[in-house]
Amino acid sequence: MIIAIDGTVASGKGTIAKRLAEHLGLPHLDTGALYRLTGLGALMAGLELTDEAAIAELISRLDLTDTDNPELRTGAVGQAASKVAALPKVRAALLAAQKDFAHQPGGAILDGRDIGTVVCPEADVKLWVEAALETRAARRHKDLLEKGETLTLEAMMAQLQERDARDRDRTTAPMRKAADAVLIDTTDLTIDAAVEKALRIIEQADHQTN
Repeated sequence: MIIAIDGTVASGKGTIAKRLAEHLGLPHLDTGALYRLTGLGALMAGLELTDEAAIAELISRLDLTDTDNPELRTGAVGQAASKVAALPKVRAALLAAQKDFAHQPGGAILDGRDIGTVVCPEADVKLWVEAALETRAARRHKDLLEKGETLTLEAMMAQLQERDARDRDRTTAPMRKAADAVLIDTTDLTIDAAVEKALRIIEQADHQTN
């Protein structure tokens, strides 16, 4: 079974995906981590974040399994990731790795921005996870403060609005809800409640196909 989970930044989709993977015993790929690794690599190499050819070439030298690197969760790397993710050659370079992961025996869970629309339009289950901007900003602001970063809540809201616009408006694989994706709004949901809702959706889809 392939499960595609898309949605906006700080909506909770990554946490939901991890919990589902543990519950269902499926491998999980945070595709955003691939773009954060690419963004971090570009920053460390001193590349301009608009240098599409150089960044796409850089990907072949990166360790795409190094997704536990704590630097990936900093605000600067998140912004860099959003910028390099808008580059068509970068997306093309990472697409094959994502498809290979999804189609391993037994299936997988992938979360990102374009899983249900581009990476795995054939996914058995598609979820779209969303939350109000204010809620998402408060969540991400709290995370960054715990990491020692200093940023006002207002600045975080502005960053999220900028990232949302960049992700929605990019010409290649824009962030959008697949027509057959089921919405999970986490604005007023605990993570446990959101995971339970996702499990019910998956179980219903499984019953319908068996």
